[in-house]
Amino acid sequence: MNFRKKPLTAALTCATLAGTALLVGCQSRSDAKTDDRPTATEKPHGYVAGAEETSEQQSRLVLADGETGEVRVLDLITEDVTSLKRVSGVGSLRTDGRFAYLGSGDSTHIVDTGAWMVDHGDHVHYYRAEIRDVGTVEGKEITHVSSDPAVTAMSSSDGGHLLFDRKELEGGALAKADALTGAADGSVVPYKEHLLVTAAGSGQDAVEVRDREGGSSTTLEESCAEVSGEAVTRRGVVFGCADGALLVSEEKGGFTAEKIPYGTKVDAQERAAGFHHRAGSTTLTATSGDDAVWVLDVTERAWTRIETGPVTAVNTAGEGAPLLALGEDGRLTAYDIETKKATDHKKLMSESGTSASIEVDTTRAYVNDAAARKVHEIDYNDHLRVARTFPLDFAPTHMVETGR
Repeated sequence: MNFRKKPLTAALTCATLAGTALLVGCQSRSDAKTDDRPTATEKPHGYVAGAEETSEQQSRLVLADGETGEVRVLDLITEDVTSLKRVSGVGSLRTDGRFAYLGSGDSTHIVDTGAWMVDHGDHVHYYRAEIRDVGTVEGKEITHVSSDPAVTAMSSSDGGHLLFDRKELEGGALAKADALTGAADGSVVPYKEHLLVTAAGSGQDAVEVRDREGGSSTTLEESCAEVSGEAVTRRGVVFGCADGALLVSEEKGGFTAEKIPYGTKVDAQERAAGFHHRAGSTTLTATSGDDAVWVLDVTERAWTRIETGPVTAVNTAGEGAPLLALGEDGRLTAYDIETKKATDHKKLMSESGTSASIEVDTTRAYVNDAAARKVHEIDYNDHLRVARTFPLDFAPTHMVETGR
C-alpha cells in the first residue's frame, strides 16, 4: 500500500484530498470560464460519488448494547434508526468522525455511518450516504483509532499498529492492512501527511514523526513521559503527559512540539488520562481523579481544574460553552469554566453507568441512558433543557456521534 502523493496534471493543481473524494474547485482567475456553471463532464466543487452534499451537519449516533450485541445508528436529522449486524460482547466504541469501531475483546467490527464532513478551513462540506457494515478486524481489540484523508491507523491492546488505506474503507472494503514496525505500545495519529507515533523512544517518552508509510522518522525534541490520551485539534495534536500536555503542530513541512505544563504538582491519579471534546474545538476535557475535571484551553495554553464531585462523563462544546459533567447520581451539571461555578443542573436518570458518555456538537449534547433505554438530547444553551428524547428497544450502553 502506497500513501505517497502522486503528481497531478496542471488542471488539478489546486485539488485537495479530503474525506472520500478529490475536491476540485480552485481555478486561477486567468483560466476561469466566463460561465462558471459546471459543464456536462465537469463535476461541481465538493462532489463525492454516491453521497449527497448538504448545507448542515449530518449528525448520527452509533449505539451498541454490550449485553445483547445490538448495534443501531440513529439519524439525528430524520430520527430514523438503522439496525446493523450484531456484535457479541461489545466492550468499547470509538469513532474517527465517520466510521465507528466496536471492540469486543478479540476483534473490532467497523461500521460506516455514512455521515461526515470535510473541513477546508475557510468553508466546510457536509455529506450523507448509505449506512453499512464494513467488516471485522480479527485479533486483539483496537484501543486507539485515528484517521486523515488517506490513512486510518489502528493500535491494538497488544501494542501492534495497523495502517489501512482510507479510500478502500470508504469504498466499503476492509483490505489487508500494513503493520507499522519498530513502534512500542502507544498510539499512531495521522497528521499533515505524516504519522505521529508515541512511546517509541527510550524511556517510553519520545514522540516520533514518520512518513505516511511508517518509514523514515525524526524524534521531536520535547518529550511526553507516560503518554496517555490524544486529541486532534485545529491547533495541532495534543497528547496527555505526566507533567501536562504536549502540543505537536506543523508549519511548512516542519513539526514542532510545545509542552503545556499543569503549572503545579499533579499526582498520577489526578492527571488527564483521556480527552473529550467537540470535533474541531480547541477546548479539551478530562476527568481528574475521583472528584474533579480538567479543562485544557489549547489556544491559551492553559489548564483549569474544576471540582465537580464524582462524574462518569464530561465534555464541552468549546469557547464560551459550559463544561458538562454527568454525576454518578445521574445528574447533569453545567459549569462556567472561567468562574468554576455550577450554573445549571438537570436530573436525567436514576444513576449513570460507567459506560455513559456525553457527545457534543455546536448546539446540542447527547447522553445515553442505558437503564431507561433512551438517549437524551440536551440544549446546553437553554439551562440544560431536554430538547428531545429518543426511546429505544435495547440498552444503549455505548454511544458515539459521527458526521463531524
